[in-house]
Amino acid sequence: MAKLERTLTGNFDAILNRIEEGIKNGSVSATMEGWSDFREQDSRCAVRVFERYSYIGGNRVSMNVTLFQSGNGPIHLSAITAGGSQALLFKINTFGEEAFLDKLRELL
Repeated sequence: MAKLERTLTGNFDAILNRIEEGIKNGSVSATMEGWSDFREQDSRCAVRVFERYSYIGGNRVSMNVTLFQSGNGPIHLSAITAGGSQALLFKINTFGEEAFLDKLRELL
């Protein structure tokens, strides 16, 4: 598992669209596997789950991206990757997870 957390400013929809398109177009094997959106009064939350093949690890890696904003406040981003390990009992070779997060870092 690898994690990235940031506080952003800007338009919620524009940031979400940039992430969705950037991740999907950033790798031949990247797909958006699922999504969920919530609104409650003046707060909103968007959850996106992406997956791609990791050539380094020889397996598939997933990334969950969550955006949250209350009113006109800052936008909070949390991104967590998983699935990059090949070991049975402990995690080794998590390069694919970090590489997936690096693509998101570039977009931000």
